[in-house]
Amino acid sequence: MRMPFRFGVTTMSGGLQLVVQIRIELADGRSATGWSAEALSAKWFDKNPGLTDAQNHHQLRRSVELASEGYLALPKGSAFSFFARHYTAQMRAAAAEGLNPLIASFGPAMLDRAVFDALCRAEGLGFAAAMKANLAGMVIPDLTPDLEGFALGEFLAAQIPQNSLALRHTVGLADPLTAAEQQSRVNDGLPETLEEVVRHYGGHYYKLKISGGVGADLARLRSIAAILAPLGAGLRVTLDGNEQFRDAAALRAFWSAFEADPELTVLRRALLCLEQPIHRDQAFAVPVSGIARDLPIIIDESDGSLEAATLARDLGYRGVSTKVCKGFYKSILNAARMRRWQPAGLLSAEDLTCEPGTALQQDLALVSFLGLGHVEKNAHHFIDGFGTRAEGEDFLAAHPELYHRQGDKVRLRIAQGRVATQGLLSARGFGAAAAPQTGGLTAMPPALWPPRQDAPAL
Repeated sequence: MRMPFRFGVTTMSGGLQLVVQIRIELADGRSATGWSAEALSAKWFDKNPGLTDAQNHHQLRRSVELASEGYLALPKGSAFSFFARHYTAQMRAAAAEGLNPLIASFGPAMLDRAVFDALCRAEGLGFAAAMKANLAGMVIPDLTPDLEGFALGEFLAAQIPQNSLALRHTVGLADPLTAAEQQSRVNDGLPETLEEVVRHYGGHYYKLKISGGVGADLARLRSIAAILAPLGAGLRVTLDGNEQFRDAAALRAFWSAFEADPELTVLRRALLCLEQPIHRDQAFAVPVSGIARDLPIIIDESDGSLEAATLARDLGYRGVSTKVCKGFYKSILNAARMRRWQPAGLLSAEDLTCEPGTALQQDLALVSFLGLGHVEKNAHHFIDGFGTRAEGEDFLAAHPELYHRQGDKVRLRIAQGRVATQGLLSARGFGAAAAPQTGGLTAMPPALWPPRQDAPAL
């Protein structure tokens, strides 16, 4: 990473990316290879401070192993049917090994994207055309009885994909706001402080992390408000609680103070939603109805299972996040739910530090297809482009509208706070014409999970 990023209970300075390669065979004998990729993020899927980062990584590897074993054991079927038929078994197997629903969903999410990528490549279709034609064979499963009778095929066909997306820049809890707050600089030609980000990228969308400490949060938000105020009426922000509030009373105290602070008027007027303020262990224990009058409160980390969105709605939550790491089929089903809810629910596009290349482009393709308009993105700010990954040249050649070269690095191309998505929507495959290069990769080690007393040190 080019600079550290703090979210929730951890600060990241580097990381690992998992790449999945899948070969499928069609009924007519044709075969194709597909890909998915995602950062192995410690302390997000499971924020238990008693686990090491390495153990968090092994949890995610184990989820992929369970999904792989389950999918390979199933008879032939549509792409979507593998997700639907294995869902219950995946959740049960993961729970039996002490893996929460969010981790349980990670394995199928990785496989489903790679399978669909292979299917799109086999049929010569881009993501938008394939989804409109329901190439995956999606149906309303028994797993989502609240969607019974919903015309899913018509819903998919009627989507109006976005040819560009506004990036919602993440302001992490440790990010410097001004040059005066910096002790050292990266000096790589890219912005480092929030002031520089606003000038350099020209964006109007921002995601602000909060810690759950009312005094500290309000003070930092006042500083942020002063920097963003010149953006005027076009400013849009979201707040991310990252599970930092212990209960609804703590959240109510923050919101009351936030509403009453005259220096935060500019943020309050621009606020779109508040994301996952209460820890997932308590989020479904008490209602959030009435805490904020017109502010949608949505779930993110609590969205581990297919029924999570409906449970949240009953408690006053008004939406849910979409992230490809949680499953793109789940995002589609949740989008259908948001359409059916009265009043309509909010599906907010969030990021889990999607690295440039396959991971980033699959997430952008899904968000663009769903017509969401803007998406939180932070990898272009915190991750050092493609770094030394040779595949950066392949992705630059395949998607020059999305990337550019800065010195010796291939980086995301951003113009007036937006990225172009038309090319990745039409590219043969799931969001990307290029594919990861396997030459620089190492084989995924077997998951050391559940932890054993005789297991080697992690």
